[in-house]
Amino acid sequence: MRVLFMCTANSCRSILSEALFNHLAPEGFQAISAGSFPKGQVLPRTLTTLQAAGIAIDGLSSKGNDSFDSSPPDIVITVCDKAANETCPVYFGPALKAHWGLEDPSEVTGDEATVAAAFHATLAHTETRCRAFLALPFSQLDRDALARELERISTL
Repeated sequence: MRVLFMCTANSCRSILSEALFNHLAPEGFQAISAGSFPKGQVLPRTLTTLQAAGIAIDGLSSKGNDSFDSSPPDIVITVCDKAANETCPVYFGPALKAHWGLEDPSEVTGDEATVAAAFHATLAHTETRCRAFLALPFSQLDRDALARELERISTL
């Protein structure tokens, strides 16, 4: 199963989600990420946050939707923050879609400790959702049931 995490810039939240999901996922599951307007580089703070958590950063890059045209995802999860009136990207295709909004830690201002805490909180929130997703009984879920579970997970 391929899961695509999308946000606008593909430099922070979707990258954190991709890396963490792949860190936790058993064989047969893979996450990728993309942005509707990719920044072209991953934020350094994103990479240091992942490294501090013991999560591999090899191969992470900021990219657009065209990077997976030859191998489309099964599920698309947007992680932009609708509460902050941020426009979420749209993916057209047969993939099941869900929204797991996350506040953008790269928008947090303050001292080093405040910014680091925001990134770590986003990673922790993402971990809760990824663990819930990976614990689902996939063999017992049809498409509609999986969609309901994805919606439930978005509230965690």
